[in-house]
Amino acid sequence: MPLTRRQIALAGLAAVPLGVGRQKGRTLYIAGDSTAAQKYSTEAPETGWGMALPFFLRKEVEVSNQAVNGRSSKSFVDEGRLDAILAAVRPGDLLLVQFAHNDEKIADPTRYTEPWTTYQDYLRLYLDGARSRGARPVLATPVERRRFDADGNAVPTHGDYPAAMRALAQEERVALLDVEALSLALWQRLGVEETKVYFNWTDTEQDNTHFNPPGAIAVARLVARELARTRVLAPRDVVRLRDEIPTSWITWPEATDASDVL
Repeated sequence: MPLTRRQIALAGLAAVPLGVGRQKGRTLYIAGDSTAAQKYSTEAPETGWGMALPFFLRKEVEVSNQAVNGRSSKSFVDEGRLDAILAAVRPGDLLLVQFAHNDEKIADPTRYTEPWTTYQDYLRLYLDGARSRGARPVLATPVERRRFDADGNAVPTHGDYPAAMRALAQEERVALLDVEALSLALWQRLGVEETKVYFNWTDTEQDNTHFNPPGAIAVARLVARELARTRVLAPRDVVRLRDEIPTSWITWPEATDASDVL
């Protein structure tokens, strides 16, 4: 059910509230789905990669994680969540956009987009909105799920969505973080059994989409490397790329509103 603007304003949608208490430096906003989103105590050990991204950025680059469970590029806009971000961004800020997992849900008209038409159309709203406010948009292809074929090869699961985003990034001359390709290569390198250590596999759940702390840290590391490689951030802005990040750094706060965990 779409939220009202007032509900969005009241909801604890991010680890860092929108535009609150900023002094110096830049803010990197994340617009995305559950693979990146802030998780709360009721969801532990599930962890969004956006929760781990601050570990790889110096403190002058603040992360405002506005990714929300279950959202597509369309539903995020329709609920007013993009508008809420654009009301807070300042010149020099960054808007990192990662969607596709829920855009793929063809049976759900509130979320479904078609890769080469409506998906690109909605992504342009993020690009145009950021640019109109002097912020820099950045596209990130969707992180891959854990799926292997009978021969143990990691296989892609996102159809044409990554290709559509790559094409849009080239057309619009927007920086692209190819998280889909990088994560697929990582899962291939780790293999069928070792990848279970990175996904939300518990005694009661075998989740091949969402991450636990090691997985979120690994994907956040890929994102940070891409931010440096594409020169979205300067080398001095990215830290600890070669360091072991303790999983104890991940914390799950209490949800402050029911919409936090939708």
